[in-house]
Amino acid sequence: MTEPTRPAGTETESETQKDTVQGILDFGSALTRTPHGSVYCLTIIGQIEGHTTAAGNAKTTKYEHVLPLLAKLEESEEIDGILFLLNTVGGDVEAGLAIAELIAGMTKPTVSIVLGGSHSIGVPLAVAARRSFAVPSAAMTIHPVRMSGTVIAAPQTYHYFERLQERIVAFVSGHSQISGADFQALMLKKDDMAADVGSVVYGEEAVQLGLIDQVGGLSDGLQCLYRQIHERREKQGKRAEQDGSKIN
Repeated sequence: MTEPTRPAGTETESETQKDTVQGILDFGSALTRTPHGSVYCLTIIGQIEGHTTAAGNAKTTKYEHVLPLLAKLEESEEIDGILFLLNTVGGDVEAGLAIAELIAGMTKPTVSIVLGGSHSIGVPLAVAARRSFAVPSAAMTIHPVRMSGTVIAAPQTYHYFERLQERIVAFVSGHSQISGADFQALMLKKDDMAADVGSVVYGEEAVQLGLIDQVGGLSDGLQCLYRQIHERREKQGKRAEQDGSKIN
């Protein structure tokens, strides 16, 4: 006898748990349904991998996985908010900026929490969400753009570096409370790093500088996300009422 086919959306609890475990294994992500709404948790860890594959023993966040996933989350009616957990050393600049721009362009409620560190191109990723948090022990390294591989010593190359750096400065200052001039000053600071220029800032300092919105951990981030979800639902309800009154 063939087993009866279950209607779509009637997965058993064990199947849901299996999907959650598989999501954590594949993407470092998990979907949790709460009384406040459905929250998708996505981790951005290790090295941000770009067009070149990272070493086999390196933990990576692959932009070709994250970009379509974010687009899917934005369109999904099942997802009410997204929580980003960051612990990244940085990596490919353009891949990191691509992910950050997509996060910043989402209409869904978003919150980021810096745990451990969010270095280099991880800084734009940390500030891309609607509200950013950092635990007190979190670290963020801010430095000028570096390029690996063959570099042609020509004026055009240095101009490209300069314009790429301007893009990062503009994004960070546009999505946080720090000014472009202050952020660039942190990039070029000479006192913090022994063999390089740049700065290392920690949780409370990042908030004082206006780089991160608030010092806080998981519970703080979730409460903020729940508030955003509630506010969004209220706005949608009011809009639906207005549309209904216009029709009547």
